[in-house]
Amino acid sequence: MGARRRARELALQLLYQHELTGASLDEMQASFEDWKSATPGTRSFAEKLVTTTLGHLEEIDQELGHQTAHWRLERLAAVDRNILRLAMCELLFYQDTPYAVVIDEAIEIAKRFGAEDSSRFVNGVLDGFVRRRIRTA
Repeated sequence: MGARRRARELALQLLYQHELTGASLDEMQASFEDWKSATPGTRSFAEKLVTTTLGHLEEIDQELGHQTAHWRLERLAAVDRNILRLAMCELLFYQDTPYAVVIDEAIEIAKRFGAEDSSRFVNGVLDGFVRRRIRTA
C-alpha cells in the first residue's frame, strides 16, 4: 500500500473517531497505535487532510448535501460520511491530485472500511460532484 493511501486511511480513522468521541487531534494521535507506527510523511499528509477537513467541514458538508439530495448526511453511515468528507476535501482544496485518483482512492478505502455497497455509493456521489463541477467550470 502506498504512503498516500495509508495517510488517507489514517485520516479516515481519525475523522471517524473525532465524530464519535469529539476528541482532539492530539488526543487521538496519542492513543492510536497505527498513527505512531506510520512514517513521518504519512502522518504529515494524514494530519493535513484531517485539519483541512475539520476546518472546512461546513463547506464540505454543503457540497455533499448537493450531491446526496435524497440522503441526509446525518443518516449516512458514519464511515461512508467520513470517506466522502475526506475525498471532498481533496477535490475542493488539493487540486494537485487528479479527480480520478481521489475517487479511486475513496472507492478502495470504502471497500476496506465500509459496507458491501459503500464503494458504489461513494463512487456515485463523488463522480456526480466532479461532473457537476466540470459542467459549471
